[in-house]
Order: sequence, then structure tokens, then C-alpha cells
Amino acid sequence: MIEEFNFGNFWSFKDEQTLNMTTAKIKSNNPLLDIKNTIPINDNLSLLKSKAIYGANASGKSNVIKALVTFIRIVSTSVKTENILNTIDPFKLSLESLKEPTFFQLVFRIGQTRYRYGFEADEKSIKSEWLFHTPRVREQVLFIREGKDILEVNKKHFEEGTKFISLLEDDDENSIFRNNSLFLTSLSSFGFGKTSKKIVKLISSIMVINGLGDSKMFDIAGEALEVSNKKDFILEFLKNADIGINDLNNMEITRENLPEDIDDEFKKDFKKGNIIISSRSQFDGDNNKVGNYQFILTAQESEGTIKMFELSPFIYNALKDGRTLVIDEFDSRFHPLLTKKIVELFNSDLNKKSQLIFTTHDTNLLSSEFLRRDQIDFVEKDKYGASHLYTLVEIKGVRNNASFEKDYIQGKYGAIPFLGNFSTLLNFDYAKEN
Repeated sequence: MIEEFNFGNFWSFKDEQTLNMTTAKIKSNNPLLDIKNTIPINDNLSLLKSKAIYGANASGKSNVIKALVTFIRIVSTSVKTENILNTIDPFKLSLESLKEPTFFQLVFRIGQTRYRYGFEADEKSIKSEWLFHTPRVREQVLFIREGKDILEVNKKHFEEGTKFISLLEDDDENSIFRNNSLFLTSLSSFGFGKTSKKIVKLISSIMVINGLGDSKMFDIAGEALEVSNKKDFILEFLKNADIGINDLNNMEITRENLPEDIDDEFKKDFKKGNIIISSRSQFDGDNNKVGNYQFILTAQESEGTIKMFELSPFIYNALKDGRTLVIDEFDSRFHPLLTKKIVELFNSDLNKKSQLIFTTHDTNLLSSEFLRRDQIDFVEKDKYGASHLYTLVEIKGVRNNASFEKDYIQGKYGAIPFLGNFSTLLNFDYAKEN
């Protein structure tokens, strides 16, 4: 479970920012939110089950997600992918920032132990790296790195670090540890790196997807149909979304035996392969069900239906395994009532570990009866082009029973577009061409 994610000097963010998933010391207008929307860890700490991120177009909302994706990819693949640091892109509107490394840090929980892991890097090398843990009350260092030098290792609680350093001393060419790979990831590749392996596995388990969809998501959802429990969940999810689909199946098909009513463009591009068939009820003139009619999912179902299908196995995995799901453009192609129901899934009493983080423009969710103030974040750009991430709790004078949606639209919280006079477009000289 994530406590907080810190990042700085990345894309549109110049200064260090914090995506905070810990609860603030507040009381909600609806007292139930303080119970069902939170995950109690101990007497002093609770975590949020969900976080909504709002902001104008081009404000930098997606760059929050992009920072987390970059962090996860570097942690997961820095040993086997030598050019992975090329995904780091510093803030370019400041000459000062171009000379500085990008900063990433994740604070998270494995059981009752708190870990704080991070690193600074540019496109060429890791500048610094650190790992701390808090098994009880006091935080303890596990390792600290500067450049390629390991400055400190906790011999008692991080023995694997000491073993790895001994390997480095025996390696004349220092080939097992590059300046563009992480010490943590390098350790996790060895059998003795148990703690490192556990941390890398947890960070890699954070699921980040684009709500606009992509082919990988569709393929994963298609594979999920071959697992009975996952298929049942997908169908139940679509049923509750009032889609009207009775069944979904993978089918091997060629262009010659495609249904006649399929779009010509689809026929032209399709050669041979596995497609997904959806089944819907067919009725006679007296509205009696006479059977099922089959459709090709990608050719004859709506974009919203396809997105629900793609998203469903990720929701399944998050709820089943207690994983964190991060969605950019969450509300795209979805009805506001559907987005609300999905957020309610994660804020349910029955959800004990899963977290949902998403960017959205859906102001329907901005309600003191639905989200706590610390569950609502905003992203806004300043006059120098730098994005800033802040939570509703940080804005002074916001009452628990305030109309969050109305106040946001009116600009009381910032993070809205400053629109020009669009009527000038009516006076545009459309006849003039160069």
C-alpha cells in the first residue's frame, strides 16, 4: 500500500511534489467516509482507498501518472534495460532545472513495516539512491548510495547489501553494477536479495493504465476470458454497468467467415486471428427472447463498452490481490454514474487493502457526501509553466459541508482553465487562405 509518492524536476513539475495517500486529521461532513474510505494501519496512521486528481487540460495531471510510471519502470528494469534512464525528462522551462537530476521517492507498506525508497537520476546515470525502513517506531537506514559508491549499509537488517558489496570487490571490471542501474534492482536479481526482491516485486505490482485504452489492455482482457473466475467477474461487471451483454468468448476466425454485416473497414484490415464475440439477447415481435445474437466486440460494440471490458480485469486484480490501480483519463468514454460506482467499489467496507488513484474531469465526484477533502487533489500551472500538485485539505476556509463541485467550477480551488472569448472565432476570416 502506498503512503506517498514524491517526485520533482520531471516534465512540467519543477519543484518536489507529493501525492499523499495518508489521511489528514479531519472529520468529514458524512462521518461514514472517515471509516469506509480509509484503511487503518495503526493507532496513528490510516491510508486512503482512493484519490482523485483534477486540473485543466495541459495542467500536468497526466505527468503525475507519468512520473509514477517512470519510477516503476526504472525500478523494474534498470538491470536488463541499459537505456531505461532515457525515459527521464526534466523540467525544461528553467535553465537551472536542466542541470539538476530528477527526484523520485516512494513511501509504502509491506505488512506493518514502512519503507522509504528513492533515487535521483538524469538521462545518463543514477546520482544517489537510498532505502530506509521503520519496523517499529524509529526509521533505520538500510543503504545509502552516491554515484557508484555505497556509502552505508545496515549489516544487521540488510545483510544482502553486504553480500553484494563483497561481490563487487571480487569483480575487477565491476560488470555486475553499472552507474545507470539501481543498487536495489541489482540486488533483487540475486538469490540472496530477499528484501530487495520483495520491494521490487511490490513496486512492479502497481498497475498503471491509460483510460483511453491500448492494445495491451485489450489483449490482457482477452486472456482473462480464458480464466473462469475472471470471466465471471468481467461479465458481472458489464451486467452491473447495464451493458446488455450476456456472454463474451474468444473465437478463431478468418476474413472469409466474418459476419456479413461487419464494417467494410474492419474486413479490409482483418486477416486471421482470435477475436472476441459478444452475445446479446434477441427477441421476436412479441418481445419473447428467441436466442442470442453475436457481435464482434471491437467492430460492433461502443467505445465505452470496450473500455469497460479492458478495465475489468485490472479492477479484478486490484480487489483480489490488494494492489494499487492507477488510471489516467479515468472518466473518458464513461457515464458519470459509472465512474462513481467504480470509485465506490474501492471505497467499500469490503475493500481492505486496494487503492485507486486516477485523473479525471468528472466533477460529479466532487461531493462532501462521497469523498473526503484529502481524497481530492488538484494540479495547476503557474505563470512560469511549472505544475503544482496540492490537495483540497491544504486550501484554507473550505468547510466540511461545502459544495466542492460548485466551488471548483467557480474557480475557488484553482486548477481550472482560463478561457478566452471564443466568440472571436465567429469573426474569423474563413475565406482568407495563404
